[in-house]
Amino acid sequence: MSAVAGKAAERVAQEVPAVQFRPKKIRTVAYASAALLVVVFAVVGWLLGDTPTGVIFRTSDQIAMALLGVVLAGAVLLLARPRVRADAEGVEVRNPVTSYKFAWADVLKVSFPDGAPWARLEFPEDEYVSIMAVQAVDREHAVAAVRALRELHKAATR
Repeated sequence: MSAVAGKAAERVAQEVPAVQFRPKKIRTVAYASAALLVVVFAVVGWLLGDTPTGVIFRTSDQIAMALLGVVLAGAVLLLARPRVRADAEGVEVRNPVTSYKFAWADVLKVSFPDGAPWARLEFPEDEYVSIMAVQAVDREHAVAAVRALRELHKAATR
C-alpha cells in the first residue's frame, strides 16, 4: 500500500468507525425452529419404541431419528449465520454458505432494490453480491445498516 493510500485509509478509519450487522428476526426464528426440531425428533424417536403397527423399531432407529433432528436443526441454523462487517478498507459479507471480502474500491454502490429481500453490493458489469445480513423484514435495523455501509463506501472512495 502506498503512503498516500495508507494515509487515506487512516483518515477514513478516524472519520467512520467499523460496523458489523447481523439479521434480527431470522436469527430468532432460526434458533426457535432449531430447538423445536431437536425436541420433536427426539420425542418421535422415543415414541418409536411403542408403536402397535407391528413394525419393529430398534434402539438404533430411535437414536437415528433424534440425530436426524440435530442435523436438520444444524441446517436451519445456517440461516442465523449471515453477517456483514465493514471498515475503512473494505467489506466482508458472510452469507449462510459463502463468504466474500471486497475492497471498497471494487464496489460501485450499496443498494437495496425495491421489493428485494436483502441489500446487495453492486460491481461493474451488472454483477452483485447479496448481503443476507441486511434483510427487509428487519426494517429500521436494515435502514441503519445500509446507511452505515453507504457512509463507509462514500468515505473510502472519495
